[in-house]
Amino acid sequence: MTVAVIESMPTCADLGREPLAALLERYGLHLEWVAAGSEIPGSYWGDSEAGLIKDCLWVRNDTPVHSALHEACHWICMDADRRAQLHTDAGGECIEENSVCYLQILLADQWPGVIGRERMWADMDAWGYSFRLGSTRAWFEQDAEEARAWLIQQGLIDDNECPRWRVRQD
Repeated sequence: MTVAVIESMPTCADLGREPLAALLERYGLHLEWVAAGSEIPGSYWGDSEAGLIKDCLWVRNDTPVHSALHEACHWICMDADRRAQLHTDAGGECIEENSVCYLQILLADQWPGVIGRERMWADMDAWGYSFRLGSTRAWFEQDAEEARAWLIQQGLIDDNECPRWRVRQD
């Protein structure tokens, strides 16, 4: 499948290696940057989309930040057995996928002015994330209670929606 990158979407190059690597290191996830034009290892969607292999997130300069955060959040939200076997397809159930989306929005707030939740909502909508209320923002604000509760239950965020900087343990 070919995924079109919307030109205005912030990319990993816009964010920079150090900020992204520092955030991922808090979880124990390693960042690997591939050269322009090179295939991204472990990319489920191909093109410029981020890839996952075991404990490495693979990106290029043109990888959208929303893609990098989404794949990183898959790794954070999956159980240890799946993380150990991970190659390309994160899998998971519907509640986990929704929780991944919720967490990526919270993590975007780590870079206000560069990304932030408003920008993440817009980029997720532009990429084609689909929520029953018609937009990522509407879902997040009005229909994401189960995802939020799951993240709290797993110990990934606190009651104030602050990341706890740990991965799922079960």
